Amino acid sequence: MRELLVHLDRSAGRLGAQVQSGLREAIRSGRLPAGFRMPSTRALAESLDVSRGMVVDAYEQLVAEGYLVSRHGSGTQVTAACTAPQPTAAPDPGAAVPITHDLKPGVPDLSAFPRSAWLAATRHVLNTAPHRALGYPGPSGAGELRAALADYLGRVRAAQARPEHIVVVNGVAQGLSLVSQALRRLGRDVLAVEDPSSDRQRGIFTTHGLAVAYAPTDAEGVDVAALARTGARAVLVTPAHQYPTGVVLSPRRRAALVDWARTHDGLIVEDDYDAEFRYDRDPVGCLQGLAPDRVVHLGSTSKALAPGMRLGWAVLPAPLIERIHDLKTNADLGSATLPQLTLVRMLATGAYERHLRAMRAHYRARRDAVVEALAEHLPAARVHGVAAGIHLYVELPPGSDESATVRRAGALGVRVEPMADLRAFATGPPAVIIGYAGSSPDRLREAVRLLARSVLPANAPPG
Repeated sequence: MRELLVHLDRSAGRLGAQVQSGLREAIRSGRLPAGFRMPSTRALAESLDVSRGMVVDAYEQLVAEGYLVSRHGSGTQVTAACTAPQPTAAPDPGAAVPITHDLKPGVPDLSAFPRSAWLAATRHVLNTAPHRALGYPGPSGAGELRAALADYLGRVRAAQARPEHIVVVNGVAQGLSLVSQALRRLGRDVLAVEDPSSDRQRGIFTTHGLAVAYAPTDAEGVDVAALARTGARAVLVTPAHQYPTGVVLSPRRRAALVDWARTHDGLIVEDDYDAEFRYDRDPVGCLQGLAPDRVVHLGSTSKALAPGMRLGWAVLPAPLIERIHDLKTNADLGSATLPQLTLVRMLATGAYERHLRAMRAHYRARRDAVVEALAEHLPAARVHGVAAGIHLYVELPPGSDESATVRRAGALGVRVEPMADLRAFATGPPAVIIGYAGSSPDRLREAVRLLARSVLPANAPPG
């Protein structure tokens, strides 16, 4: 048996993935030439001292990607196209594919978390906080943070927020959960969402017994006339940077949405998604500032700092304050105090806003890298949502097969989000969502190059 030179780092784990990548690299480099007959799975497993199942899985994956071909009676051989790693057939969706370029939207650059500033703020809190601060937190959150958020949201988001109208929550997801429960208890069993929109949020609503209606979006944001036809008296919107299309709700639609709420005794739930990151001008003020009596404003530090912080807030209309306060009490007795006080210190010293300014420049450079690479490698694509946020909505060239493109990109190690999963009834061109916050400009350029190689027209034969 030819020496396959597959080196395994047993301390790193994921041996199956290492076997796959080692064989793939041996084929790409030419160490295993076209036509080479691979050893039996049993023989290779014994040579590498791994389970036979790992080798079987590796062979099946490389067959799916086009590196190997398996013929009855002839064994498994390296394909003639081994020097061109582009797969000749769509991979098995259930097979494990090593993703080297994860462009999942909504994930910030976790390596950019301001560790030094957070550590300094935490030390200050531990040195100065009174002992009583370590007791059970108030269900609505630390008074210091609610006061700091009222000031911050008023200055930065043009919100009309008073401390007594703010409840600190464990991220926007918990805020949506609490609002869902409140709506159900108020007899509002139908909540409308934008179409397309996040399927994760829709799952929160149905879990709490709400029926979900759908209001389509266009170039101005949510279609308010269509919303009115749903009969819903509550709606979730992402006006600062609609997910996933990247549209900013237009002034005309903002006015129409507020008018809908007042006319229909409606409630607007505003997910202030990606509001911190606007690149062409100052961020657009939040919707809550126009109608604080009709809007629940939800925000968090998940994109600004990190989702693992689980720090968020809900700015509530007066009729909902006591109800949400009670629901939060029953949920967890209140959010952890020390992170709240640390954020207070970050806001008081200006460290939080300095971090945001640095991250805007950081993400803008990454956005530019993606846009430039798309113009070079996929010029027929149309790119939307460039003005804000940390993701792009990319319409593939007309006639492209969206699902085949996503599968093919995955086989090349690039993960992108297909639009089909985010549409309920809306129709539209084939498109993908690219999250660019977590990768360097060079890696983003390489990912786009591989994505461009993956684009297939509908009904195209494999290969």
